[in-house]
Amino acid sequence: MELRHLRYFRAAAEMLHIGRAAETLRIAQPALTIQIKALERELGVALFDRIGRSIALTEAGRHFLAEATVILQHVERASLAAREIGGGFAGRLRVGFTESSAFSPIVTTVLTAFRAAWPAVTLALEESHTEELVTGMLQGRIDVAFVRPPIRAEARLSVTPLADEAMMLAMPAGHRLAGADAVCLGDLAEEDFVVYPRRHGTGLSDNVIAECHKAGFAPRIVQEAPQLAATINLVAAGVGIAIVPACMQQVRQGSVVFVDIRDLEVKAHLAIVHRDRDASRTVQNFSATARSTRM
Repeated sequence: MELRHLRYFRAAAEMLHIGRAAETLRIAQPALTIQIKALERELGVALFDRIGRSIALTEAGRHFLAEATVILQHVERASLAAREIGGGFAGRLRVGFTESSAFSPIVTTVLTAFRAAWPAVTLALEESHTEELVTGMLQGRIDVAFVRPPIRAEARLSVTPLADEAMMLAMPAGHRLAGADAVCLGDLAEEDFVVYPRRHGTGLSDNVIAECHKAGFAPRIVQEAPQLAATINLVAAGVGIAIVPACMQQVRQGSVVFVDIRDLEVKAHLAIVHRDRDASRTVQNFSATARSTRM
């Protein structure tokens, strides 16, 4: 038994007229009669009573119609769901982001725009470090992520730059430099530094430390924080100063002062990444949304 047999039977059963059913199905009337008779032979029961040119459902036919209708409705729903998911209109998208990127207005803009355009797609969000997000993506746990480049070359991910963000000095509100319009790196030579997780020479902390060395001093690191938000909290507590992406100004407003650094060339890069060769339509839609809003 094939689905077409159920469709042929349903059309004939609903119209109770073989000719009109054949017209609706766009097949020849004799062919429809043959198919229905073949279905009856397979089932071993008569589905229609034939009285002259009229037909009527038998009791077995009425029960079979109810069950066949349920089956066809399930198939139609499954087909619609498959088309919607395949076209990126529905489904589930697992989105990763770094803690600092969560404070970036571009991330908020992308998430808002995507949810407005594809409301039937469920977003599952995961926060972690860039390296962990990349690993999760390679393992298939994450579909797309907002990260802080660079990304290890062997990862073979598609990387789309979104923004280059300035780095700023964060200090306690009562710090001696809190009233300055801007500072130079050399002004920080005697300060205690709070840094966030390092990435073996490739992360923001590593780049900031390298710039301090270029300015003629080795920063005195008194604390390494597990996350960027924790870094700001430690600054607020007076543990030390920190150099952070400008988006972190949204954290601890009032208790922490943020000041520009004139001679710091380091930028906080923000990018969106996904697997290069197996991106679904949903991932492609999300990436396109991000590209249309990048700064």
